[in-house]
Order: sequence, then structure tokens, then C-alpha cells
Amino acid sequence: MEQPPTAEEPRSMPATAAETTPENPWPLKHFAQILKAHVERAPETWIEGQLLEANIRNGHAYLTMRDVDVENSLSVTVWRSTLSRLDATPEVGSRVVAKVKPNLWLKTGRLSMNASDLRPVGLGDLLARLERLRQALGAEGLFDADRKQKLPLLPSRIGLITGRDSDAEKDVVRNATLRWPGVVFEIRNTAVQGVNAVGEVMAALAELDADPEVDVIVIARGGGALEDLLPFSSEELVRAVSQTTTPVVSAIGHEADRPILDDVADLRASTPTDAAKRIVPDVAEEKQGIAQARLRLNRAIEHLLDRESERVAALRTRPVLAAPESMLDSRREDLDRLVERSLSATRAALSRGEAEIRHLRAQVRSLSPQQTLDRGYAIVQVPDGSGRDAQSGDVVRDATSVPVGADLLVRVAHGSLDATVTATHGSNTDPHAEQTPPTQNQPGRTS
Repeated sequence: MEQPPTAEEPRSMPATAAETTPENPWPLKHFAQILKAHVERAPETWIEGQLLEANIRNGHAYLTMRDVDVENSLSVTVWRSTLSRLDATPEVGSRVVAKVKPNLWLKTGRLSMNASDLRPVGLGDLLARLERLRQALGAEGLFDADRKQKLPLLPSRIGLITGRDSDAEKDVVRNATLRWPGVVFEIRNTAVQGVNAVGEVMAALAELDADPEVDVIVIARGGGALEDLLPFSSEELVRAVSQTTTPVVSAIGHEADRPILDDVADLRASTPTDAAKRIVPDVAEEKQGIAQARLRLNRAIEHLLDRESERVAALRTRPVLAAPESMLDSRREDLDRLVERSLSATRAALSRGEAEIRHLRAQVRSLSPQQTLDRGYAIVQVPDGSGRDAQSGDVVRDATSVPVGADLLVRVAHGSLDATVTATHGSNTDPHAEQTPPTQNQPGRTS
């Protein structure tokens, strides 16, 4: 282990903070001087906050400024020369902007801010700043109508974010219960102004949004000064409301108050009382509406029954219903006429058919061989095939086809007779020239 230097051996100071050791540290004065030089190299900066303390002693002002959104504060000193130039004396609770430069007081090691200028933030400045933020968020589409969610007709459970034991809470609960006695609330009490308001409201909003039984969330606060309502124009809170899946109702202040929360909420109520009237229906109005609907329905049914009764009565007076047999009689008469017409047509068709059959029969008879025989003609056949070219049963058409002496069968109109060929004649021979009449003792001959 390295021995510390003796009094005779002077110790060299480390050049940088990284070279310091437990055995060779920096003197506190040296470190404080380096730190003071480093702090004082920071440029002058304009900051904004709210005054928590304002002590004026010997012409100097010793202030404590706090951030308007979170619990961060700094000490600010306004020297007499600067304070004498200010238009107004700093007061606790006022919102100011200050041009400061950090300073480290070596004697106590206290870091403070020396202000070279201090200006109160007026109402016009706040409104202009809020309007710029409103326009920027609107340009992102956070206020678009298509992002708005529709509130349920009758929510089963209502989430309420408001101050503890506040008039806003009483107004919402009382008026909602009067309108619908069965309404159920899930209440979260938070700070509604000051530096803790934004964080607490956002935490309650996230908790209620995660609850599946909560159908709508109401953020309510009574009226107040513009500075008191600034948490409800916080960009963080506005963005948190825009991302909720549960419909959100904004009920902040009075009718004239309009924080940016009103623009991003799914429904803007002018007051907490107005919010209670818009999130639940009025049971008396609903009962009256049901009674009126039932009355209109009864009237409509009665009108329908009357109209249909009149139609039935009109139908019963018609002949077809007053004397339904008349319809059958007319149809029976039509059927009789059709049957008669069918019979007449059938008889006519049969008569025409009979006449045609008789005509055809006469034609057939006139063309039959028997009719020819009745007129005196005869049919000559070769009975045994004795002809030269004729077969047995053939009708003799050519005289040269039958030899002389051949036997023939002659059919006449009534019966038949046998004949023997004694001579034949050709088609060009005069049969009367060579014909020899038979004697009485000779059998008949044919040619």
C-alpha cells in the first residue's frame, strides 16, 4: 500500500477529476471553483413557472419558481437593480417568465438563479399559447369527427374522474341518479388543479379505461380561473384521452370555459350537470315515450282492424260471396255448352268418317277382281303348269305362252270351269277369222 507523502514531500494536485484518488483528492475549494466556473458558463435562459414563494428583503426578491406540470422548483434571486425596473411586484401564485443565469454561491454551495428580467404571463399570452397548441393538435387529426366514439344509450357503469368531495362530483352523481335511479358510478378522486393534476388524472383515466365494465368516462371539474383549468389543456392529457378505447365526456368549468380537453373528448358537456343529463336517459321521459309509442301502436292497430273489417264487409257484399252458387251455375252452363259442342263435333266427325269409309269401300269394290268378274270378265289360269312359260296357278296374259291342248281353269263371277286350248292366236291375229265354233258333242274351247 502506497504511503501518504510526508510533510517534507509536497503532494502534486491532480489535473483532472478522473485523476483524483482517495489518497490524492481535490480540495473542496478547488472543486467548488471549478463547478462554479462550469455553472456560470451556461447562457441566460428564459424559463416559465409559478411563484410558490416571494420574499422581498432590503430591496431584493428571493423567489421560488415551480413548474406548472411537475414538482420541479428552483430558487430565483432578483436583485434590487432589476426589481426596481419591474412594472409589478412578484406575488405568490402568479405565473411568470424570467430570464435567468445559474449561479453557485460558494459559501453555502447553494445553486440559485439570478434573474435579469421578470415578466408576468398575462391572460392574453396564455390564450395565445393554448390556441397554438390547439391548432397543432388539430392539424394532427386528434379532433376529427371520425375519431369520436358514440356513447352507449344506457351505460351499465360510469367512470367519474373529479376532485374529492367536489361540487362537480355531487352534481354529476345527483343529477344522473335523478334521471336514472339504477345508475352505477366508478369514482376516482384526483387533484384537478396544480402540478399533480395532470399525472393523477391520466392515471385514473388509464385505470378506468382498462376496466371492461366501465362504458363511459366523465372528467368533471367546477369553474375557476384560466390558470386553474390549465391542466385540462395539457398536451400529455389530451393525447392520453385521444388514445382511450372507452368514450370520454369532458365536463370542465362553465359554459364559457373551453380547455383543449373539450376538443379531443368524444362529447363535450358545458357543465358537470349537463354531463349527467347527456350520459344517461331520463327515466320519466323514457316512460312517457313508451306510453306515447304504445298509444300510437294501439291507434295504428285499431285503424288497421277497421280498414280490414271494411274490406271484409265489402267483399261479403259481392255477388260471388253473397250467392256463391251463381258462380257454379255459370260454370255449369259453360260446361254444358262445351259438352254439347264436343258431342256435336264428335257426331259430325263420325258422319264424315262414315261417308268417307263408304266412299272408300265403293272405290275398293269397284276395283276388286270380283267386281270385274261380275261385269262378265273371266280369269284364265294354268292349273297344272302345262303351259310353256306359265307356272301352275299363273294367270294367262299371253296366249302364246299356253300350248294347244293345255288344260285351263276359267274363273267367272259365279264359279269356275275347265277348258282345253284348241288353238292360240297372237295379238295381231284376227281371232274371228280362224275360230271354229264347237259342236254340241265337243267340249268348249278357248282362245
